[in-house]
Amino acid sequence: MKLGIVGLPNVGKSTLFNAITKAGAEAANYPFCTIEPNVGVVTVPDERIRVLSELNHSKKTIYNTIEFCDIAGLVKGASKGEGLGNKFLGHIREVAAICHVVRCFENDNIVHVSGKIDPLGDINTINTELILSDMEILERRISKTQKVARNDKAAAAELEILKKVYAFLENGQSARAMEDLDDDEAAFVASLDLLSYKPIIYVANVSEEDAADQGENPYVEQVRSFAASEGAEVVVICAEIEQEISELEDEEKAMFLEELGISESGLDKLIKASYRLLDLISFLTTGEDETRAWTIRVGTKAPQAAGKIHTDFERGFIRAETIGYETLMSQCEGSMSKAKEKGLLRSEGKEYVVKDGDIITFLFNV
Repeated sequence: MKLGIVGLPNVGKSTLFNAITKAGAEAANYPFCTIEPNVGVVTVPDERIRVLSELNHSKKTIYNTIEFCDIAGLVKGASKGEGLGNKFLGHIREVAAICHVVRCFENDNIVHVSGKIDPLGDINTINTELILSDMEILERRISKTQKVARNDKAAAAELEILKKVYAFLENGQSARAMEDLDDDEAAFVASLDLLSYKPIIYVANVSEEDAADQGENPYVEQVRSFAASEGAEVVVICAEIEQEISELEDEEKAMFLEELGISESGLDKLIKASYRLLDLISFLTTGEDETRAWTIRVGTKAPQAAGKIHTDFERGFIRAETIGYETLMSQCEGSMSKAKEKGLLRSEGKEYVVKDGDIITFLFNV
């Protein structure tokens, strides 16, 4: 999963990115490696994996990971190639979702590009560039489709959807805000790879004083109100605090956050929001050789989940022996043998929909 961090200059985007990647480098829960200067791979913290690995004395422990890409170079006119516009837009095309950092703090020492704090103006600047880029793509697609639509019913139907989306964008609204698409239309629009259709999380970057008391910041409320119009999520983060805790060990980090009245780090909140946004869950495999988390979409059936491990597992799927993590820990003291004795280890077939936290052993024959 690759998330692109975007934002105007001086909103705290790079501070947040650097804090995330530094936390990944120095804290055991967040190992990461730098693939290129603006990409960091961060481990998804999951206490279940640590516990299962210790119980089974696993030789290897493998967590899920998320790539964060610090996307830079946006200026007005990016959709026309100004500044580093083409590079900026190209990087967004590569990510599964966008994390749009919006400045929601006052600081006379950090100059805002427009001379004042204006979260909605900032959001509009970036969204406008994405919309203009999408309109250019749609114009070419409409022109091409019109040529065949007269004699092709399928093409004629596509043309209607293309025009519908284009008209929506013309009103300055992102494609993700369209509510009147049926399942087939939504699937078609998704296939167009429009930038303004990508899922988005608005990251409201606040001051240290506002980090714990999020309800008192009027800028955050503006962001929340706008995000609601798109069905998007808002995560409130103080990039300065993230930078401070990136220097601390886990125990010190927890104490520091508690003193500030903050329940969890911004990185943890961002990761959880990303999973919700993309409808992702984790199933677990464990044993002496390895304990590992695997990411799948909500609604994935057992054979397809098995295919995440190896295509042979899906092709030759027989059944899945599974138990929920919470059941294993609360009723079996973490022991698989006790789970079997109590009849709590279930045998599931091809139609079983995997749930978050399922511990699974796949039986297959190729």
